[in-house]
Amino acid sequence: MDYYALPIANLIEQFSKLPGIGKKTAQRLAFYILEMEPLEAEKLAAAITNAKEKVHLCSKCCNLTDKELCNICSDDRRDESIICVVEGAKDIIAMERTREYKGLYHVLHGVISPMANIGPDEIKIKELLNRIQDDGVKEVILATNPTVEGEATALYIAKLLKPFGVKTTRIAHGIPVGGDLDYLDEITLSKALENRREL
Repeated sequence: MDYYALPIANLIEQFSKLPGIGKKTAQRLAFYILEMEPLEAEKLAAAITNAKEKVHLCSKCCNLTDKELCNICSDDRRDESIICVVEGAKDIIAMERTREYKGLYHVLHGVISPMANIGPDEIKIKELLNRIQDDGVKEVILATNPTVEGEATALYIAKLLKPFGVKTTRIAHGIPVGGDLDYLDEITLSKALENRREL
């Protein structure tokens, strides 16, 4: 990157560290910012700094928030007897889009992955167990992703929850609506068979 001025090269390098951003996109973003009005660029920089300074974990569910409790935990219309366990905060948005789920959440901030040196202590499992002891929870829905790590994490949590006598369920995985059997992989098809239900 010798042909770029150092500040531009630094900006491109920082953008290229973001997930899903390759060199070309990083260059495009850097040049877009350089062409912005100074006030707009300052607003963008301030929004990034403000988010980093003010956003922290909800003291109850470990979701991202700028308050003590996130909007979901502080909503008294939610069913506190059900907790849906998700891998990351963005998974809550996906669940909420269904408009079907009315309980609370718990964000693990990752999954158990021995290959990446992430054990149970590196994610928010202890916090979940504390909630089960304190909150009168009747059901825990394990909604981790259908990956090897997601499945292993769900099984590990299910085993830990056994002594509490709490109903533990796993979201079903299988064929998407409008999916064509011809294009599905073996794992998706086997999960669809495993999770079949009577009509």
